[in-house]
Amino acid sequence: MADRSVLVTGGTGGLGGAVTAAFVQAGWRVVVPQRESATGAAPAASGPVRVTADLTDPAGVERAVRAAADDPAAPLRAVVNLVGGYASGGRVHETPVEEFERMLSINLRPTYLVTQAALPHLIAAGGGAVVCVSSRAALAPFPGAAGYATAKAAVLAFANAVAVEYRDSGVRCNTVLPSVIDTPANRAAQPGADHRRWVTPTEIAPVVRFLASDDSAPTSGAAVPVYGRA
Repeated sequence: MADRSVLVTGGTGGLGGAVTAAFVQAGWRVVVPQRESATGAAPAASGPVRVTADLTDPAGVERAVRAAADDPAAPLRAVVNLVGGYASGGRVHETPVEEFERMLSINLRPTYLVTQAALPHLIAAGGGAVVCVSSRAALAPFPGAAGYATAKAAVLAFANAVAVEYRDSGVRCNTVLPSVIDTPANRAAQPGADHRRWVTPTEIAPVVRFLASDDSAPTSGAAVPVYGRA
């Protein structure tokens, strides 16, 4: 039986599937929110527990966090914020403010809401870990992605703030910064790229699991590059 739970947002995505599998294999009770209605719930021994929730909505976030924290035998000890998205555009003067703000809503709002709702449960469990996903673009922007780079930089700044604010409460917060992740969607969007240089979900997943585990207990406020060879 699992003795700890982890909430993995974006657990049905290209990276999320690998991260979810890594935690299940390590014996965690894994809770994965999804927008679509789930049929039944599987125990952590055979797969993740799924809960229907819109993570841009505070009520949906509360429902997801309650599902992750409702097993007394497996208290919530980790949150992994994978929800996010990317959209290319023009340069800043060509980008409507609505598109800029959409990148903030997709990448920052769910990370903030989920972390905010989960923190009291992590503290009550005696401490735990939050892992966020930023991007190399937060440190090295590229043309046509000002909104995305800004949103991912905001995720990094938020994670660092959580690390400082909750240090004395036993809650750690770290961030991984991927380059281009080798997913089917990214391959379809960039068919001419050298995909061998991209980082794969199965390469990132163990890093995320490590940052959520007691093995990384001394580490908080870290920004970990996971670039592959890109």
